Amino acid sequence: MAIATKSSKHSRERKKSQKSQPKIINYTWSGTNRDGIKTSGELRGASSAEIRAQLKAQGVIPKAVRKKSPPLFKSEKKIKPMDIAMITRQIATMLAAGVPVVTTLELLSKGHEKPKMRELLANIVNDVQSGIPLSDSLRPHRQYFDDLYVDLVAAGEHSGSLDAVFDRIATYREKSEALKSKIKKAMFYPAAVMVVAVLVTALLLLFVVPQFEDIFNGFGAELPAFTQLIINISRWLQASWYFFVIGIFVAVWSFKRAHLKSQTFRDRVDEFVLKIPAIGDILHKGAMARFARTLATTFAAGVPLIDGLESAAGASGNAVYRKAILKIRTEVMSGMQMNVAMRTTGLFPDMLIQMVMIGEESGSLDNMLNKVANIYEMQVDDAVDGLSSLIEPIMMVVIGGVVGSLIVGMYLPIFEMGNVVG
Repeated sequence: MAIATKSSKHSRERKKSQKSQPKIINYTWSGTNRDGIKTSGELRGASSAEIRAQLKAQGVIPKAVRKKSPPLFKSEKKIKPMDIAMITRQIATMLAAGVPVVTTLELLSKGHEKPKMRELLANIVNDVQSGIPLSDSLRPHRQYFDDLYVDLVAAGEHSGSLDAVFDRIATYREKSEALKSKIKKAMFYPAAVMVVAVLVTALLLLFVVPQFEDIFNGFGAELPAFTQLIINISRWLQASWYFFVIGIFVAVWSFKRAHLKSQTFRDRVDEFVLKIPAIGDILHKGAMARFARTLATTFAAGVPLIDGLESAAGASGNAVYRKAILKIRTEVMSGMQMNVAMRTTGLFPDMLIQMVMIGEESGSLDNMLNKVANIYEMQVDDAVDGLSSLIEPIMMVVIGGVVGSLIVGMYLPIFEMGNVVG
């Protein structure tokens, strides 16, 4: 209750501080410099008087200062996970150079290209300036800074090694986003094959087959069974194509809704995707890479192993691995070594278990886990490249087979008529 009251108090103070501060907006200006040459540009400030003062300090005589007109179609860019990774890397670099935290955040908040990011960093700066620890200032923004991020920052504040912790977080985020991008790429290719095949087939059935049907009606002869099947499918699609399109949208919407609302459904989807040929192997390796990278990062930052395993379970990205890692956490809490607990799950390969065992025995668990993560990330990279090279000929075969079958079906009556005439 006390924590909630403190958090709400901080929130009220931040809002009050924001209201009391003048709004910073963009201004366009034109004038002449010290050499009498006309010049112009854009500056950010609270008023036109402030902009004029800035220009005079730079040796520019302002002629006109106006508020910048907003674009006709405003589309604010969203903050992406890679943006957070880049900001984290910039913070780590500046802290390592000896720049204070508040100064670092102020510089980044003024210089970022995305308004939403500038606003986010400005809120954090206000909190830190009011005496709130940086980790507590990040905690309200969970959509950008997850529990793992905040816990690592808190550990860095307590140990006095905030620059080293931000460096670890930046490395972790960069590698995580790179791995996520590779896995998305692996999932995209099979989906692309299916979409292209469906679109090509639908176009042929809707626009090409009806032209052949008009020709066949003049034959006055019975059509081959395969040709008649294609024509019947074409007729059905022409008569009820909108049902087909609506059905696809309803299926996609239902899947997204069930995936959002039902934990059981999400768990079953996670179990299913791990069994997909080629794709499942990439997802297995990706989950193990995330597990190893997360645990190495937390352990190196001084976070207790029990808490690190909980963070690794959430970061694994798959329900099967999340349950297995939470089981390992329970076993470790009861006094079992982690490598033994991993073996009881039957999910982790011997190589990973042996590396963890060596790390536990030598006292360098974080180094071993980092090496494991590097190995699996390389394997994911190789697997995605291999899948990409395999999918291209498969796509050609699938689309060629569909188009070829339709063409053969349409030309069968013509071939038979040629045989009769012959």
